[in-house]
Amino acid sequence: MQNMVILGATGSIGASTLSVISANPSAYRVYALVANASVDKMLALCLAHRPQVAHMVDPNAALALKTQLPAALNIQVTSGEDELIALVTSSVVDTVMAAIVGAAGLVPTLAAVKAGKRVLLANKEALVMSGELFIEATKRSGATLLPVDSEHNAIFQCLPEEVQANLGRCDLAASGISHILLTGSGGPFLTAELSSLAAMTPAQACKHPNWSMGPKISVDSATMMNKGLEFIEARWLFNTQKDQLKVVIHPQSVIHSMVQYRDGSVIAQMGNPDMRTPIAHCMSYPQRIRSGVEPLDFFKVGQLSFCEPDFNRFPCLALAIAACAQGQEATTVLNAANEIAVEAFLQGKIGFTHIAKVNEACLSSVPKRAMTSIEDIIALDAQTRIYARELLAKFA
Repeated sequence: MQNMVILGATGSIGASTLSVISANPSAYRVYALVANASVDKMLALCLAHRPQVAHMVDPNAALALKTQLPAALNIQVTSGEDELIALVTSSVVDTVMAAIVGAAGLVPTLAAVKAGKRVLLANKEALVMSGELFIEATKRSGATLLPVDSEHNAIFQCLPEEVQANLGRCDLAASGISHILLTGSGGPFLTAELSSLAAMTPAQACKHPNWSMGPKISVDSATMMNKGLEFIEARWLFNTQKDQLKVVIHPQSVIHSMVQYRDGSVIAQMGNPDMRTPIAHCMSYPQRIRSGVEPLDFFKVGQLSFCEPDFNRFPCLALAIAACAQGQEATTVLNAANEIAVEAFLQGKIGFTHIAKVNEACLSSVPKRAMTSIEDIIALDAQTRIYARELLAKFA
């Protein structure tokens, strides 16, 4: 039985992970749940899943949770970064689901990797911010890294075993692979008039046509920054070289990504758009377990369509691809700027099209620095956030 820590337990990935665990109770045990500040949600999860540890990032939330948990459950409540690192690196922990959204997930995820854990990576920002350092840490520790994002998991499933076993240091061309095709639905504004985008509201941006997700990733899907971050993540996971990675718009979200081989073959992973499928795959790899997802009904799917991305409609995607080519400093800046811009949009402080403008301004203006440590990354991230917040007033 695997002891699991779920980082981001109260989010959508956390909920899907717990659903898969509940469908396979003899194989997995919820050892610890980790969340930011959602006391009510964490309390409900603790009552349902009985972890040994419940960790709250917010110390006040930890105190509130501790007072509300029945003493008879004997659940240890912790808070603080040191305690979180000790938790994910504990010898009793086998697997860590890394699903904390944004830069906040970098430190505990990297700690789990350095400890040689089996890490199920749903936090794309960890690789966007620290790609080379992250991959090098994986190599040194011997950690098992498995991609949870539906697209990266789809790519992983379409790759030969020798590539799967060498994420971050594989040679795609040597395995006969010509291209990785990263699919994306185009989000809720794929066919909207370009002139209407400036007036789009947070509620409209969060109404994804196919997936049920949290607010931040939903907005990122509407701008296609999510696909841009996935592009950067794929570059590090699969060690792609120039022109080996392409983005394809696929509105139906049935094909989750594809791998094109030298001989003309294309292998695609398909399924209903439900995160329990890639989660179950990662949890059980190389075996297969029940996910609770209904199998794809090809008679109901109908037509599948594809098109190239329109960078006038999705400038954030163009910025991410360009930042990926520029290097680690640029992707760290872009991620930090985007988190601030999306938060401001969700709060009604800036318009939808201002997100790309904040991102572009930060990429152009924040001084880049050589990054050789996690401290360098955190410093550049903090500097960018300060500058991005100062920019918000220009777009209010």
